[in-house]
Order: sequence, then structure tokens, then C-alpha cells
Amino acid sequence: MDYARLRAAALSGEVEEAVTVDTRALIDKVLARYSGEWTTLRELIQNAADAQASTVTVKWETIPSTSVPLPQNATPSDLLQHTLRHHTIRRLVVQNDGLPFSKTDWQRLKRIAEGNPDETKIGAFGVGFYSVFADCEEPFVSSGAEAMAFYWKGNALFTRKVTLPEDQQSKLTTFVLDYRSTTTPVPNLLSVAQFLATSLTFVALQRIEFWIDEWRVLGLVKKSSPSMEVLVPRSLETTTREKHFRLTAAERMSTQIDATFMHVLGWKPQTTSSTSKLAETTFGSELSSLKGFFSRLTGVSSQTKAAKEEKSLQDTVAQDLTATSTSTIFLRSISAQFVTSVSSSFAAELERATKKPPPKITRISILTSSYDETVASEEASSAAAAKIADVFATVLPSKKPGGRIFIGFPTMQTTGAGMHVSAPSVIPTVEREAIDLNARWVRTWNVEMLRATGILARLAFASEMAELDQKLKRMAQANGDNKKKGGVVVSAAADVQKCVPEALHILKTYTFTESTPNAYVAQIIEEGFWTACKEPFIEVFSSRGVLPSTKVRNSSEEIARFVAGIPVVLKEMRDAPLIRKLVDFGLIQDVTVEDIAQELGNKALDREQLGHFLQWITKGAAEGELDRPSVQRLLDVAVATVSADGADSGEVIALGSIKYYHNKLIPAHLPIPPTTMPVAFTASIPEGKLLSLGWSPLSLVLWLQFLIESAPTKPAEQDLTRSDKFAHQVLSVLSKNWDNLSPNSRATVVGLLQNITVMPTKMGMRKPGESFFPSVKLFDDLPTLEGCINLKEKFLVALGVRKTVDLETIFTRLLTPGEGDAQGAKWSHVELIKYLTSVRQDIPAADLKKLRESPLCPAEAGPKGAEASKRSERLYRVCELYEPKDSLRALGLPILQWPGPSGSFRSNSPEAKFLFSLGLKAYPSAEQLVEMMASQDEELRGNAMAYFIANHHLNGYTSTDLAGTDKRILPIEGNEKVLVTPSACYTNERAAVMGYNILRRDLHPHAMKFGVARDPPISGCVEKLIANPPADRQAAVTLFEYLTSRLGDLRHNDLMRLRDAAIVPVVRSASAAGKSGKPTVVLVAPSRVYLGSSSTYKDIFDFVDFGADANSFLFKCGAKSEPTKHEIAHLACTEPARLLSVLESPEKYLSLLKSIAEDLSTLKRDRDLYRKMKTSPWLLGSKEVPSGKNRSTDDDEEEEDATIKSYLLASPPQLTILDDFISYRLFKDSLLCAPEEDLLEDMYLALGATTLSSRVQEDLRIGRPTPDQRSAEWLRKHVLERAKLFLHEYAKDRPNAVKHDYRWLEKNLRVISVASLALRRTLRGVQGGRVHAESRSAASMKTSEGHVLYVAAPEGGEGKPDMYQVGQAICQMLLTRPNQHAYFFFEPFLKLGLLELRARGYNVDRILRAKAAEARLAEEEKRRALEAERQKLEVEERERKRVKEQEQQQQQQQRQQQRGVQTPRQGARMPGAFEEDSPEQEQALVRSHSGQQQHQPEQTTTVRSLFNAFTRRLGIDVDTLTSPQSQQQPPPKQPESKPFPSPLAPLPPTSSDNDPITGPLTSPSSLRRTLLTAIQQTRAHTSPELISPPAQTTVPELPLYCDSTPAEHISFVAEAPRGMHVFLPKGMTLQATEFVTQHAEAIGLFEGVLRDVVAVYELPSPGVVSIFWERGKTVAFNRAGSLFCNLAYFEELHVHGVKTNHGGMGRVEAVTWWWVVLAHELAHNLVSVHDAKHGYYTESFLQQYFAKMMALAAQWLNAPASSVTAAGGARGSETRTLPSSSSSGRLQREPSLPLEPPPPYSPFD
Repeated sequence: MDYARLRAAALSGEVEEAVTVDTRALIDKVLARYSGEWTTLRELIQNAADAQASTVTVKWETIPSTSVPLPQNATPSDLLQHTLRHHTIRRLVVQNDGLPFSKTDWQRLKRIAEGNPDETKIGAFGVGFYSVFADCEEPFVSSGAEAMAFYWKGNALFTRKVTLPEDQQSKLTTFVLDYRSTTTPVPNLLSVAQFLATSLTFVALQRIEFWIDEWRVLGLVKKSSPSMEVLVPRSLETTTREKHFRLTAAERMSTQIDATFMHVLGWKPQTTSSTSKLAETTFGSELSSLKGFFSRLTGVSSQTKAAKEEKSLQDTVAQDLTATSTSTIFLRSISAQFVTSVSSSFAAELERATKKPPPKITRISILTSSYDETVASEEASSAAAAKIADVFATVLPSKKPGGRIFIGFPTMQTTGAGMHVSAPSVIPTVEREAIDLNARWVRTWNVEMLRATGILARLAFASEMAELDQKLKRMAQANGDNKKKGGVVVSAAADVQKCVPEALHILKTYTFTESTPNAYVAQIIEEGFWTACKEPFIEVFSSRGVLPSTKVRNSSEEIARFVAGIPVVLKEMRDAPLIRKLVDFGLIQDVTVEDIAQELGNKALDREQLGHFLQWITKGAAEGELDRPSVQRLLDVAVATVSADGADSGEVIALGSIKYYHNKLIPAHLPIPPTTMPVAFTASIPEGKLLSLGWSPLSLVLWLQFLIESAPTKPAEQDLTRSDKFAHQVLSVLSKNWDNLSPNSRATVVGLLQNITVMPTKMGMRKPGESFFPSVKLFDDLPTLEGCINLKEKFLVALGVRKTVDLETIFTRLLTPGEGDAQGAKWSHVELIKYLTSVRQDIPAADLKKLRESPLCPAEAGPKGAEASKRSERLYRVCELYEPKDSLRALGLPILQWPGPSGSFRSNSPEAKFLFSLGLKAYPSAEQLVEMMASQDEELRGNAMAYFIANHHLNGYTSTDLAGTDKRILPIEGNEKVLVTPSACYTNERAAVMGYNILRRDLHPHAMKFGVARDPPISGCVEKLIANPPADRQAAVTLFEYLTSRLGDLRHNDLMRLRDAAIVPVVRSASAAGKSGKPTVVLVAPSRVYLGSSSTYKDIFDFVDFGADANSFLFKCGAKSEPTKHEIAHLACTEPARLLSVLESPEKYLSLLKSIAEDLSTLKRDRDLYRKMKTSPWLLGSKEVPSGKNRSTDDDEEEEDATIKSYLLASPPQLTILDDFISYRLFKDSLLCAPEEDLLEDMYLALGATTLSSRVQEDLRIGRPTPDQRSAEWLRKHVLERAKLFLHEYAKDRPNAVKHDYRWLEKNLRVISVASLALRRTLRGVQGGRVHAESRSAASMKTSEGHVLYVAAPEGGEGKPDMYQVGQAICQMLLTRPNQHAYFFFEPFLKLGLLELRARGYNVDRILRAKAAEARLAEEEKRRALEAERQKLEVEERERKRVKEQEQQQQQQQRQQQRGVQTPRQGARMPGAFEEDSPEQEQALVRSHSGQQQHQPEQTTTVRSLFNAFTRRLGIDVDTLTSPQSQQQPPPKQPESKPFPSPLAPLPPTSSDNDPITGPLTSPSSLRRTLLTAIQQTRAHTSPELISPPAQTTVPELPLYCDSTPAEHISFVAEAPRGMHVFLPKGMTLQATEFVTQHAEAIGLFEGVLRDVVAVYELPSPGVVSIFWERGKTVAFNRAGSLFCNLAYFEELHVHGVKTNHGGMGRVEAVTWWWVVLAHELAHNLVSVHDAKHGYYTESFLQQYFAKMMALAAQWLNAPASSVTAAGGARGSETRTLPSSSSSGRLQREPSLPLEPPPPYSPFD
């Protein structure tokens, strides 16, 4: 909806009225927003502050009690007590000594919502002063030489101002507020005192006094010290987030407020005795029982200690209420000046909201109470005074409810911190109790102000912390114990502890909690507080004084035990909320490794600190709190000085050099390396924690290395090589833990000891290899061990202590006999082996190695069958010989000579096992066998192959892959003498077809042992196939069938190579190649052949069939079953003529094109092919050429048939899509057309074919628009209505053919009626051009504003446009490709009526319902308009009455003044009586027949006579009626309105002798209002039936006349074309459908007539009138406001005249006749029976709308012939125009009548 247009229309109205204000209601509603306490005092004190006053006096004057007299001999205290108990408030007087009111102030005082425009003042809204009206009715103000009084007149507030005499003038400004109620008690004095004390905090006042009558109950005096500048540190961010405020300067000031008050402030009056007695009487028993019950539960008395103290205090106060006490508080405020910087638009919006511009400079103040000032305040105020009355309870921000926001005065908004904030420029809500955070611009301003407050709070915090730091420094200098650390004075711990309370006080002051009522306020201030510093730090009180938070750490007790120099948060302050926030924000971090490292580097640890340090660091490392680099960093800098007595000097331990901790396996008394931590410091630490430091236990190896390396520097008793005792201790430790050592450690120990003299023997200290066990007694001079009984044997063996004599000795002493040897024989190799086997476990490893390398044994050299009988001369190493076996002897290998019969050598004997350990071989290796199989000795080859096969698994030859050997060892099938490598032969005999070698068949079962594959590599097969393709079909079958078996091995790359390789032999006939001769064989790639056969493409493409198996291989390589669309399209573009000749018929070629068109979207992806399709002449088109036969030129139809369709191949641009059949008929001999099939047309268009409509240029020649465009308007509605139905039906079959929907058409369609329309068609692209011109009935054109449908006016003004051409023009707008079918489909929708369309099965009910809905909306709009007019008339009537009454009063007063009081004439009319033309005069006429003569005005008689004559001419005279003969019936309780009778039926008389008409009908405006009410009461009949029984009513005017109401029972059957409902009698013999069909024309004409009548009466909608048909005397009737008109009378009287419409007369007669009928029925909305009232209202309707009806009649009669014809055509399908009669004397139409023009065509075709 265009609201801007609607607003502009409203502003163009003529009525302009000012908005009025109910002042009393406005003030009451404003006061409702002021819900706070002492609002009036606050506003008046604020005015005093704005006036620069220094003193304010507040005084309540009381009214003495009339029921309670003053006590006799009363003291001042008694009088004051009596006043407070029994007096009531008379008035409130507030005075100040500020500047007197200026002229502007006086003016602003009496204007609500004007406000103070001074941006430096607090007042903003201009409604604060009006808070005085909460208790005061008429306030009085005096200031300087003037005074102003307020008073009320009704709900309007007025003022009067006077200049005071000089003796009454004063420098004071006084507000006198007399209370509205005289029963208002004296307010709570303590509450008032606390409010005044709080109000004095920030305002520029110095003194406030509070009086009750003549008692000064409170005096407040404020003193302030000179301000001191506060330096703004550079690190402070002085600008708010949005850059609206910037801090420029700050100052600090101390304030002292002294209070002198009477004790009456703390007095609490007790309830009277009568009240107490009543409570005791009524509830005494219950209360006492409850007290006793709870006393028993709690065990204490109900009268607690606090209650006793309170009672005692009240007794003390009550003794003298006038006694005074003093109290003093000390406060500190820091104020800052902020420069404002806002945009002009922002300032304008803010000024609009506050009525003042934003200040250029604003001030914000923070009020706190420092620790010293708090203590001083407590000391200055006695405890007794504080108990009596705590006047400053709300002043100190540290007390509940905490700090508040002051906007001049305290608001209900708290700051959430221990400080008050004064921000005069903050914009409050209207009631000034909270900050406005809702309005957009105001919210932005206030949020920025709060952020500025946060910046100031941060500055104040830094200032107080700086003062605390200076205080600590002064204390340190006074004590003389200050130290410097890093250039900073470090305070002593005692001084720091003294300042802890003050530091906690500061933290509490600046700790932000949740604020109320808006929690967002504290959050914004806190945000500004924390973001106010450019660097991330804040001042913190630590163990070393005030330091930045970056230097203060959060520490633990464990760390403090070994480092004490780090500044940390004190224990008393850790739980402070601000400190917790600093920790959460990361501004205070825990003690870091770097901190501890720095402290450890500055000082060495003592013995106790070292223990604590090790406990802490091992715990942190073990639990993951310290990472490895941090641990190492701390250990590197830590140094400890260890002494047994705790002295400063002692052993130095550098923890960075420590790598090990003491091992429990090493006795503590033995020496350890300096890199090992002594056991005294690690004994209590779990080993797991020590390991986490990266330390490891001191291993025996390292300890041994240390002992050996340090031996030269040690004394002899600690030297392994010199002291056998020390060596025995060390060896005992090693022996004891030998089993727990790892193999590497054991080897290291052996390596360390075997080359030094560490073994004690009987021959002295010897090396282990030179020592022997005591059990070795082969020789007496051997050095055997001595004193080593407890050493383990395995340990000694490992060290090299020998159990046997070495081989060299044995070889020397045993194998070579000495001189004393009697036997003189050597040991044989068999005896030697047996000896060595017996001492096998004792032979050293070196000797075993020597045995393996020494030639000890001979080989067999005997004859075959007795090989072991003889030994070789040469001695072999054992590893060169093979086990004695016959299978090995056949291979010619060297066999160990073992004397004895066969089987003497047993492989499981101890000697054999010892020989095997020395390297004796049990079988040859696979490599040796390969060499044997490749030898020239055929027998050896056979033996070796047989041995390899037989022992393949037994000897583990499976681990050797022979496939990779290059030795030729295998025979092939067909030529056994030829040997090949395992990789050069295969076992699949089918691979021979590819030319590969096949392994000899008997070796096939053992092929896997030799590494022979089943098939050759597929890549090799591919290479061979490409290099040698098959030459004929048989070879191809064999090859392809083998390769089919290898399909699983083919890789993608192989298939890609085969796809395009020429490997398929194809036989091509000479005819297929276009030549003569024999068929030839051609090699073709698999991708270019097709499997099977095809009758369609066999002569175009290569089809092959090699059998199912071979075809599978070709299919895998890219062969296809049939050509693809892509290939067909490519062939069609390349050889279209050959393809057409092969297909032999255009139909087959078109079928081929259809198949291509179905996949056109896929073919588009091949850009080259698609480009070729667009340019090649491969598409088939048709052209009609004359057949050449003789045809008669007169027979056009036969001439069109006498053509021959010729098909031609052409490129897409040469073809034309037939989308305009008319143009085709005109230019067909010049067109080559595409086939008329949607699929082919889409493809032709996509490839570049043009549509016929695009080739034909249409030039529309448009005549001038006709003056009457009503026909165009009707046609547009008709087209829109039927287009919606057409699109719905058409889209069912062709949903994609619709281009635009109904809504688009409704938005873009315009219809213009023109005088003529011609269309000129030109065929472009033809040499010479083809042109055709014709006249058109309708055509469309696209313009910049949309689409225009031009309609040529029919010749002679009769008829309609050609609906076919209309549908053609509309289809061109709506459809993507309109065609002839669409035109023919649309035409019936435009020509047929809705009933005929519904009879043909179309769903038109929706359109009918839509029309009904539109009618209901129009009815509602009309009803609202009538209601507005009625209300306007009521206003005018009331105004007229008021003026008339005033005039009558003035005239009456004048008559009384001139003549005195006289009796009025009897003939004078009473005020409010009926006029002369009212029914009251009708009764006068009736009475005139009885002898009373009454004069009637001539004008009334004339008008009445005019209408009586008019109705008589229409045949419906209601004045001359005969009474029907019927019995009198009592009238029903709710009589129905009577039907309009037939012209032949008698009607009741219109006059009556009794029951006069009463009502406010004293003027034409009231009469018109009554008629509008009747019109407004009309409504549409929504029920499908109407049933009413017959009734009779006696007419009061004629007692013998009975008004008859016939019975009605009708049912709804149809809707007329334009929405009216049609009803028929129930039980009618004729079917409803048949009736509607027969009477369709009459229904349409009757509906048009009734719509004209509806327009005359301006009824809410045409739907209030319904059509019914029955044969009876009822012309029309009214049922509950719904009007029903009988079609039968219209058909009988008017249908012929309306159809012929001679000069418009037929229409005028019909409309006028039914206009009178509806006047009769509308009168029934006011009167139900046909009495005088009904007749009066009927004639009133006719008189009211007579001019309008006559204007319409004149219009129809004076209209030109074409217009008359068009008007007549609205009622019939056939009209004639007759010469119009003379127009002289006819009424002219009113130019402002908003009449809807009748449609030019029949809406019910």
C-alpha cells in the first residue's frame, strides 16, 4: 500500500483543526510518572540551584487539631510532639536566595513541556514544576518584584501575574503550595532530612534549613576546600568509544557537611493506648499464645536485646524532642571536564528529544569517602547522635543502597560501586528517577556519558592509589628501613600491613556489582573503567607496596617458603572482588617461572630453603604445572650453600649441574659423583617426582666410571687398582646387582673392568682375563681368585675370569707332545671336538671365535660308497664343510670326514650340535642350487633341480624368489634344450598365441617354486597387439578371446591405448565405399566399430561380430552396440546428403533429427560439434511450391491445397519457425520452414533458426483515441477475467508455454479504444521485400509503460471487436511461443458468457465468488462513507441546535427585558418540533377533515403534488387505494417490512388520525441523516434460502385496512454476470439451469437497471439488491435490510423498451420505475408497515434523490447516438439507435456525481 500517496491525499483535504489539550488530564498523567518520594522538593531545590542560590529554606506550616487540644503547661518538646501527632499540613513554603525570575522564566513557568533551553541547566522537559499539583491545587510564586498565581477554570489552567508593591518585594524567591487536602499528616521528618542531606551533595548550594512551623528541626551547612588539579596520566585513554567525549582536565576537592538537628528526627511516635487496647482485646490471646510458642521454639524471649535498646533510645529521645545534636561527614569529590564532539545530525536529533542542544563542555563528578575521611566522619559524629538520627545515611555511598546517579539530585539508579556520580548532562526519564536508555539518540548520548564516568572513575582510582603509595613511602622514610629494588623504594612488611585496611577500602569503593533498577548502567561504567587505560595494567597494593599489576603476582604459601622477594597479593586481599576480577582478566598473573628464576639468581638457598624448593619443584613437574624448559630454567639458576651447622659457608651445590639422585643400591658411605644430589635432600621425595626433574638415579655404570676416573686423585684406600679391600667392596656391589643390570650395562661394566687390575688373586691384583676360578687346577702356577667367595660366578664369568685354559696353551701343551710324553701321539680332530664339547660352557667367546676361524677338520676323500674312509690332506674351517649325507654327496659338496660306518655321525649328538655352532652346514643355499641348475653338466642340473624341488619347503627356499634371477635354468615346451630365465616363460599355453615361451609341462606344478607366472604382463600383450594386429577375422577371434580372459588385468592406460589403436580388421564392401571391386580388410580402432548388426546404420558405420567372448574385449576397449547421438550428429553435420540418401525418406531423417534434439543439452558440451551444427546445412526444412495443376482462381481453398511440400537440407539460419499462421499464408512461397513439432522447433531455435514473427515486421497504424473509453475499460476487465481462466486451462497441457501470469497482465495491460487500426506486415530478408496491409479490430503494442491493447471502434458504433484478434494480441503477451492453437483456444473464453462456459465444464465459480468478494469490499467502503457522512451531519445538527438555542435564549432575554415575562402564543412551535413538511403536518391535514382548518405552505404542497403525480404516472399511486377485505390480526412483536405491491394491487391509505410521528426531524440535515441511516442498514442476503410466513398488520390510520404480507420461500440458484444473486421459488417445476439459460438476457438487462438505481441511492454495494422471479402480485420486498426485486415484472414491463432503447427513453423509463420501487423498500428500513410514516419517508427518498435521478435521465437522453447505443448494449445483445427528441427543458447532470459509467458491451453475453 502506498502510504505516502494516502497521506498526501489526506493533507489535501479542506478541513483543518488544531489539536486540543486537556490540561488537567495532562498534568495528572505527568504526575503519574513522578512516582518518587519528595518529587516536589526535588524540583524546587533544583530550580534554586539553577538560579545560583546559596540557601534554601523548606518550611511546612500546620493546621492545629480541632479535636485534640494543646496540653496544659506544655514544654516546647510537648508542643512539638503534639504538632507531629495531631496537626495536619496547611502549606509548604520553599524559599531560596537565588536570582529573581526573569521575563523568560515567568513565561516558561506557565508553559508545559517547553523546558529550559540552557544546556548547562538540569531542567530539560519543562514539566518538573507541575509536580506541585500533586498536593497543591493553586500554587503561588513570588520572586523579586513580581508574583504569579495559578487557578483553574474547569479543566483549563490559567495564571495571573502582578507587580508587588515595594514594601512587599523581596530578594527571595518563594513558592507557596497550599495543600489540596486539609487532612495530610506531617511527613516523616527523618526521611525529609535524609533527602535534603543527599540533595546538598552535588548542587551548588551551601545551606539548607528545614522547619516545622517555628521549629528549625534541621540545618545543613556545606564547606568545600579549594580544588586541586589532578594530573591526567598519559597512559589514560581520555576519549570514549564513540569519540563523543574527551577528558581535558580534572580537579579534586574535599567537602565537609555539618548537620545540626533536633532529636525529633529520631523520634518514632507510638500507637495510641486505645489502639493498643483494641489490639490486645481483639488479638490478645492469640498473640500471647504465638509469642509463647515461638519463645519455646527459639529458647529466647520475644523482646530481644535490640528491641530493648531501641525502646531505651526512644525513651531518651522522647524526654526532649527539641534537644539538638550535631553530625559531620567528610567527603571527597573528583570532577572532570569533558569536551563534547557530536555530528550535526546527532545534535539535531538530541535537541529534538530534549528541547536543548547538547552542551559543548560537560562536567562529571564522582563522590567518595576515603578511608581517612570515613574514620574522621565516624569520630566527628557521636555514637549517640548516629543512633538517634542518621541524617547522612543516604549520603555516604558506602552504605546501602550504595552509590547513586545524581542528575542534579539523586535518582533511583544506583552505580553498583561505592561512589556517587553526578552527571547533569545525563538525560533522565520524564519522572527523573532513572536514566533513559530506550530512545535511540538519547540512549547513545547516555551510554557515552556513562563510559566517560568510567574513565573518570579510573582516574580517581589511580589518584587514590598514588596517595596510598606516597603514604607508604613517607612511612618508610620515617622508619629509616626503606630499601631500593630495581630503583624503586620497597616498603617494609610492617608498613604494608598497616595500610591493608585503607587498600581494602579503596578496592571496595571501586568494585562494581549489579546496579538497580537497570543493571546495564554498572556494566557500562565498568566497561569504561577497565578500557580507560591504553596499557593493560592497573595499580595494585602488594606485599612490596603499590605497584602496577604487571609486577604483582598471585603467589602461594609453598613458594613463599623459599623465595620472599616477589611482590605478591597479600593474603588479606586475595578474596577482594576487584582482585578476583584482576586475576580473571589476566591483569594479575600467578608467580611465573621467570619471577622465581630471577629471585633464585639473586640469592643462594640455605639448607632448609633447598629442601622446600626441591619439594615444590618436584611436585610442580610431576603434576604438569611446570614444563621441562621451566624446570631446567629454575635449576640452572638455583644455587645452595649447605652446611651442617647452618652457617653461611659450606658446600656449594649448583642445581644446574645435578643430573642424578642417589641410588639406594649404592651404600651411602661410598663416594658419589658431584653431579648427584646427596641422599639427605632426596630421601623424603618420591622417586617419581625426582624423575620428573629430568634427573635419573645414579647407575652402577656411572658410579663405576666415576670411581675408575677419580682413582688417581683419590687416596690408596679408595683406589680400585691398589686396594683389594676397596675393590672387594665395589665388586660386591656390582655382583649383588648384576642380575638387575641391562645387557648394555653389563657390557659396559665388563669393558671398564677387563683392562684394569681389579681382581685380587693369589698372585696379586690381576686383570679379569688373566685370572682363573679356584676350580681350575690343570696347572699349579695359574693366578686363581682369592677372598672372592661372595662374588657371583656369572658375574666373574662375565668379567672374563676363566674356567678353562686358553686354546693356545692347549694347542701348545696337548696337541704337540712334550719330551716326557710316553705315548708320543697327537689328538685327532674327533678327539679335539669331543673335548671341546665337554667344556663347551666354559669356553670364552674369543676362543669360540678362534675355533670358528681356525682350520680344524678334514673333508671326505674316499671312493664312492666309502667316502668317509679317507680324509683330505687339507684342513677346512668347520663352516666350509657340509653334514655327511648322501643327498649332499650327489651335489659334489665338501663333506666333513667323520670316521666310522654310515650313520656314525648323528645330527642330534652333542658333538654335532657343537659343530653346527661352529658353522657346519646342513644343506646348500638356494643361490648355490641356482648355480648348479645353470651349469653345463646336465646331470648336475637334474640333481640340483630335483634337490631344490624336494627340499623347497624343508630347507626354507620359499624365502628366495627365483623370478628375478638372470640365470637360464628352466626348459620350455617344444624345445627342452633351450633354457630360459623364470621371467621369460609362462604356464598358460594360450599365451603362446601372443608369441610367449611356455614352461615345460611337467614343471607346471612347481612353477610357483621357480617364480614362473601364469600369464605374461598385460602391458606386453598390449604392445604386441598394437605392433602386430590380426590380419583376418580368425586371428582376431583367437587374439581377442585370449585377451577377454585378461580383462581384469587391463588398466585404464592400456584401454586408452587400445581404444584408438587400429587393431580390429573390418571387411568393407566396395559399394559401401562408393567404389567397385572386391571387399577389402581395413584395420579400425575399437572406438570406431559397433558390435552386432543394424539395418539402419549398417551402410554408414562399421559393424563387426567376432563372437561373444571376443566382443567382450572390444566392448571393454570402447566399441559400442550402436552409434551415439554425438556420433550421429557429427555424421549428420559432416555428410548430411549421404545420410539422407541412406535413410531414403524425409520422415526417417526427421526421426533421426528428433533423437538428436532429445539430447541437444548433452551435445552442447562439445563446443566444436555444436559450432558445426549451427553452420552446417544438415537440418531438414520444407517449402510449399505450386503443384502446376490448373486450378480455378475463384476457389481460394483449393488453390491453397494445390501445393507440393518440398524438403531441402539447409543450415539453421536459413530456416524459419512457423509461429504466425496468418503471416505464413501471406508469405509461404518465400519461406523455408522448420517441421511443426515442438521438439524440433526448440532445437532449430537453439541452433539459430529464426521465427516467422521475428522476420515479419509489423507496423501498427493507430487512429486517434475515441472520446468515450468506457468500452476499453470494460474490455480490460473482461480480458483480465477471462485470461485468468484461460491460463489455468492452457497450462494444464503446456505448463512451460506460459511466459507471464495473470498478475503480470493485470499490472501491465492497458486498453485504448481508437477510431481506426491498420496493420502493415513486411517480410524481411527477402530480396525486393514482401509487404501486406490490412485493417484490424484489435492489436497490441509494447511501450515504455507496459503493453497496450488497441481496439478499433466498430463501424456505426455497434458491435464488438473481433475476439479472435483480441485473443491473438493477448496470447502474444502471455505465451512464450503463441500459435494458432492458442488463438483458437482463447477465443471461446472471450466470446461465451460465464453460464455457457460453466455449461461446457469450465470452473467459473471462482470468478463469480471473486466478484462477490469485490462487491462485499465495495459495500463495506460505501458503508463507511455513509457512516462518515452521517456523523458529519450529526455534528452539523448539534452545532445548528446549539446556535439556535443561543439565538432563542438571546431573543427570550430581549423580550423579557422589553416587555417582561409573557405567555407564548399557542400557535408557536416548540423547540425541536417538526417542520412544515413533516408527518406532524400530515396529521394536521387529517384533522382538517374534522373541521379544523390548517394552513399548509405552498412549497410543500407543490412538491407533494409533484411526487404524487409522478408515482401515479408510473402506476404505483399510494394515495388512492382500496382496502382489501381481510380480517384484522393483532400486530406481530417484530413485524417484517412489507413487500412492494403490484401496480394492480390496492395499497393502504397514507394518512392517519392518530399516533403522530415523533423524532428529531426538524431540519433537512436531520432528515438526510435519517435517510442515510436507512441506506446504511441495507445489507446483502447471504443465506441460500429465504423463508417467511404470511402476515397481516392493521394500519393505524385506517382501522379497517389490513396490511398483507404474502409468504415467501425462495432459494438461491445462480449469480448474475455482475454479482447480484438470483432466487427462484422453492418447488418450481422448471429446473434452475433451464430457467437461467432461458432468462439469461433478461437477467443481465435487469441487473444493469438495478445497478443504475443502486448508484443513484449510493447503496453500500450492488449486492444488497437481489433478483427473484415469481408469478404473483409482489413487485419487490425488504427482508432485514436485503432488497428483492421481481424479474417477472421487469420482463413484462421493461425488457423490450430496454432492448430497443429509443433515444435512451427505454432505459430512462425502466430505471425511473424501479427507482421509485426501491424508494418504497428503503423506507421499510425505517417503518415496517404501510402507514403515514412509511409514505412520508418514501416521498422523502424521492425528493432527496430526485435531482440526481433526473440528471442521469437527462444524460442518457442527451447522449450521442454511439453512447446511447453503447448504453443500450449494456442491457441487450442487439440495439438500435433512433433519432433523439428535443432536449429542451431537460435537467443537466451535476458534474460532481461519482457515477460509474455503464459498460459498452453486455456482461452477460
